[in-house]
Amino acid sequence: MDFQHLIESVGELMDLAGVAAIVLGAVAATIAAAAAMRRRGPVYEEYRQRLGRSILLGLELLVAADIIRTVAVTPTFESVGILAIIVLIRTFLSYSLQLEVTGSLPWKRPAGELKSKNE
Repeated sequence: MDFQHLIESVGELMDLAGVAAIVLGAVAATIAAAAAMRRRGPVYEEYRQRLGRSILLGLELLVAADIIRTVAVTPTFESVGILAIIVLIRTFLSYSLQLEVTGSLPWKRPAGELKSKNE
């Protein structure tokens, strides 16, 4: 097995991990929402947050897979351009989802939120 084939395989595994994160996260969010519905608790916001987090994680893994595969092959202007477009679209989706899930952009989190997580 040569280096390029190994890196391609790693990229495919990262793709699989990204899709698995989205699918398993969606299943877990749905199960949690069903359990909350049985308790007659609030469902919608928590479901959206859980689902959004799983999609964010999956997108991050898919971006990593694209980067790994592009670096594995001899980079050309075309492959780097395609990678740039893919990363740009997925980054936009990630920030949009982050805004939907948390209500704020990552760089505009309240100061107290960081302290409470570290303490």
